[in-house]
Parts: sequence; structure tokens; C-alpha cells
Amino acid sequence: MPQVSHREQLLQAAIECLQTKGYARTTARDIAAAADANLASIGYHFGSKEALLYEAIIHSTEAWTRRIGELTFSEADLSPLARMAMSWQVMLDSFAEQKPLLLAFVESLAQAGHSDELRAQMADHYQRIRDTVGEMVRASLGRDAESHGADPNVIGSFLIAVCDGLLVQWLLDPERTPSGEELVSSLAAGLSLAGEASEDGEELTGAAP
Repeated sequence: MPQVSHREQLLQAAIECLQTKGYARTTARDIAAAADANLASIGYHFGSKEALLYEAIIHSTEAWTRRIGELTFSEADLSPLARMAMSWQVMLDSFAEQKPLLLAFVESLAQAGHSDELRAQMADHYQRIRDTVGEMVRASLGRDAESHGADPNVIGSFLIAVCDGLLVQWLLDPERTPSGEELVSSLAAGLSLAGEASEDGEELTGAAP
């Protein structure tokens, strides 16, 4: 069995602290103790506690995104809309299990506004997530999607925005945030009505009636 490096031990310890203490309450001493390492090793491997916590959050959320993708594609022969609906249902249903890390993610976004280095770290993270979700969209729509004017990465950005928005709603008020089933059911009905309106010759201009 390969030996875990000191860097990996610190990363796993940071993830553990985020799950048990949250972002704001985790100290460098907490991480060092959980990793059975000295304080200086955090600076040596990551530069600062904040950089380590950001990497831990990024590592965890990217793993979560990949897991949502795996579950979304666990059933074959779904239409693109049905697969998108499944992704939202899987995502919403996973919030409770992932709450400590997702809350830490939201907390970290505010801190990124005070550090160019951390903001760049999170911006790169979002680009990787866009690429990952874009590949899921491409796999769902087909490889010729872009030739029809559908940019998978742009659609991926929209889906990420939906995820982030629902996450904030759920963290503030889980009881009144739509469940996965409610979201899918209402969206299906809304899309059906929108399709009927388009067939009747109405245009979506965004203007008030």
C-alpha cells in the first residue's frame, strides 16, 4: 500500500476539520493536530492555512461534482432534458449529506474577495468545474452540439449557477427550498407550457405583457 505523503495528510486533515468545525472556526493548530504534523508543515506545503483550506474545499467540491455526474449518467437512454432533471434531483438530494463542506464553500467565497491569490485559486476551480459540467452536457447532447449553436460550457455555466443558487436557498431555508422531485415536476410542466406557447407563434422577448 503506497504511503500517504505529508501534503496529502494535511489535505485530508483540512477536509476533516471543515466537516467538523467549518471554515471560520478551523485553526492551523486544528489541522496540524488532525494530521499529526507540525505547524510549519502547513506553510511549507501550502503557503498558508487559508490556501490549504481552499484546496481542501476545491478538492471536495470537485469530487462531489464528479459523483453527481456519475449518478446522472447511471441510467442509459435518457433524453437530454431527463438527464438534466436527474442531475438536479441528485444534486438537491445530496445537499444534506454534504452540508458542512458546502457551507464551508460558501464561507470561503466571501474571503476570496480579500485576496487576489485566493480569488485566482477559486476562479481556476470554477473553470475546471465548467469544463467538467460542459463535458457532461456534451455527452448528453451529442458531440455535434456546438455545430447547432449549443455551447456545452455556456450551458454548463448556467447549470452551475442554478446549483449555486439552490444551494444558498437550501442553506438558508431547507424546509421551503423545492425538493428534487418538486423541481423536476414543475420544470417539466413549465417547459411543456413554454413549448405550447412557442407552437402558437408567441415569442419570448422578455418584455412585460
